[in-house]
Amino acid sequence: MPALTLTERGGAPASAGAARLFIALWPGDSLRQALRDWREPCPGGVGTRPVALEQLHLTLHFLGNVPRQQVPELHHALRVPFRVFELIFSRCERWPGGLLVVSPDAVPPVLADLHAALREALHRVGLPTEARAFRPHITLARRHTGPLPPAAVPALHWNVRGYALVESGARAGGGYAVLEAYEGPTGVRADPA
Repeated sequence: MPALTLTERGGAPASAGAARLFIALWPGDSLRQALRDWREPCPGGVGTRPVALEQLHLTLHFLGNVPRQQVPELHHALRVPFRVFELIFSRCERWPGGLLVVSPDAVPPVLADLHAALREALHRVGLPTEARAFRPHITLARRHTGPLPPAAVPALHWNVRGYALVESGARAGGGYAVLEAYEGPTGVRADPA
């Protein structure tokens, strides 16, 4: 199947008949706290917008606006083979536009395999994926202009046990809602947190 690409659906807010979705690695509370503690000493300059603790995640695929009637099909289609793996984080970077991000020190093959398997699953149900290269990261702040946090000592370790289908703006005032969580070595469904 030729590669599909995400186009105009990505930037517009979701309508009543659509859900704004993405697939992500969803960290637990202990990693979220560690990331917040790491970011806190370097809050950035005026206008810096730290990402809320409960919104920290690593995006695997941004889907944009998906018709709500297609969401139940996604719940099943996104069950792909999955093996537990570890990510290690020891440094922050500032990306264009003032994004303060933390990227894994190395991208394990199992993460690249998961990303590819999910891309294939999305294409099978007719959903496009982004054409740009996968650069796994967690966004810690936007419009960050201050100094970067020093290297994490010791480095932060994340034992990744699953991934999630998430809706953006699903709650009053914005925020994210996990619609489906997938966990374990075979993509077995886990209850959303």
